[in-house]
Amino acid sequence: MSSTATVTATEIVLPGKVEPEGLTSRSRDLSAPGKDQVVLRMEATGVCFAEQQMRRGKYYDQPPFPFVPGYDLVGTVVATGEQVDAALVGRRFAAITKIGAWASHLLIDAADLMPVPDEVEPAAAETVIVNGVTAWQMLHRVAKVRAGRTIVVLGANGGVGSTLVQLARHAGITVIGTASSRHHATVRALGATPVDYRDPQMYARIRELAPDGVDAVFDHVGGPGIEDSWQLLRRGGTLVSYGTAASKDEEGNSQLPVLKLFARLNAWNALPNGKSAHFYNLWAGKRRCRASWQRRTTEDLAQVLRLVADGRLVPQIAARFALADTVAAVRLAESRTVAGKVVIVPER
Repeated sequence: MSSTATVTATEIVLPGKVEPEGLTSRSRDLSAPGKDQVVLRMEATGVCFAEQQMRRGKYYDQPPFPFVPGYDLVGTVVATGEQVDAALVGRRFAAITKIGAWASHLLIDAADLMPVPDEVEPAAAETVIVNGVTAWQMLHRVAKVRAGRTIVVLGANGGVGSTLVQLARHAGITVIGTASSRHHATVRALGATPVDYRDPQMYARIRELAPDGVDAVFDHVGGPGIEDSWQLLRRGGTLVSYGTAASKDEEGNSQLPVLKLFARLNAWNALPNGKSAHFYNLWAGKRRCRASWQRRTTEDLAQVLRLVADGRLVPQIAARFALADTVAAVRLAESRTVAGKVVIVPER
């Protein structure tokens, strides 16, 4: 069934390289959904590190300004295109958008919708869409860590990190997690042994906890410290790099730090020491086969959401802000003072 009713969307726009206060709001009428599209009413979206990079023009695949940020969301279908099952109306789904989710309503390809169980509330589901899929795939598809092994998670209090810690503990894996001292209680509650990332001897502290080396390190920081992460591995261990947070404030080409990282990881993989290094990219394989990528992503999110529904994975929601308060949401997310993810919800 198609819909001809006009939907007015409120959108948060990033006009250029501005401070969070430079974000603007606009209202516009959405076009009717295309034949394979739906209109999704946002119930929860959030602020992730990618948007913090985009604000600075530093995202690897930087979209041109101006644009509406928003990497993922949970929402309810309110209208469908002519070739989409009208029974989807009123049902809740998640979607990974990369941009566009900081909006009250948006157009989504129906093929990109991923079911959300009724028993998982929108903000909880939002917290584990990209974060949960990323953590699940790095742990189980890339590093393939088995029960009884030991891993290191840098940024164990963050969105991906806190999810990764919980998934690993659920799988019977010992976790050492780095975080500032203010978040050590949270990291312990998640099941990891905390180490202060501000300690100049952080890597030495980790080696004291795991003198024989660890089986995997999950590093979103990059920069010079990636060498220390590599050195933590025992023979047969795996380094999974998934970001270059260390360079987020550097001027210059946004792709250069990633390309340098690729070169270093490839060089390490050529060494005959039994260790391996990988760069995890959520979007890998989508251009080659969109259907296969979407199927894999949907399957992995379903695994994560089932753990949430069963109470075995607790989404770490740092705070909730109304869409109109997105500036404050971004400010808090960038303050490095919170554990978990800052979530944006519709106007109250």
